[in-house]
Amino acid sequence: MSSKNSLGDYEEKRDFKKTNEPKPSDNDINTNEYRFVVQEHHASILHFDFRLEYNGVMKRSIPKGPSLNPRDKRLAIMVEDHPIPYMNFEGKIPDGEYGAGCEVRTWDIGTYEPLDELDTNAGIEKGKLTFKLYGKKLQGEFHMIRSRFGSNQRANQWLLMKKKDEFADENFVLERILNYGSRRDLQPFTQGKRQRQSTSPKRTTKKRS
Repeated sequence: MSSKNSLGDYEEKRDFKKTNEPKPSDNDINTNEYRFVVQEHHASILHFDFRLEYNGVMKRSIPKGPSLNPRDKRLAIMVEDHPIPYMNFEGKIPDGEYGAGCEVRTWDIGTYEPLDELDTNAGIEKGKLTFKLYGKKLQGEFHMIRSRFGSNQRANQWLLMKKKDEFADENFVLERILNYGSRRDLQPFTQGKRQRQSTSPKRTTKKRS
């Protein structure tokens, strides 16, 4: 399977005359340098995209925030492949485009080492991936296991978990790059409403004697 063909869904969803997101190219080298990236996406709902490079594409795992705490089981949803240059993409997706208004920032970037005897495609089919991350924030061994919950969507739902090793941190707290959580947080009315609700005194009801 060529990387170009596997990026059909990605390309169909975007107008590259409007968005600065990278366009798949026939000149892309179909090699694997085992890179990974975690991107912070400030859309209507804040989420983190976690992508592993494999066979010329960024494989499609998307955890809702990575963790170094082995007790955490982070839900990951499989979506379409992205081209390798997407790992360096940062910016805001324009109105009218897929993911419009979303602001993208690189949360972590580095390389990974597969630890499975099977290749990545076979691991996806089997429902388990094991690898080491060598990033600025994420390091050590991780597991990705297909979730057994929700049989209709089982192929798309995974869990990302940190193994107990020297890089594990049970007190891990994820720190965002940007200081707002979503587009809703940027709306003055919403902020004012939340502030009024948090500062308004609570009403007490007197009991009748």
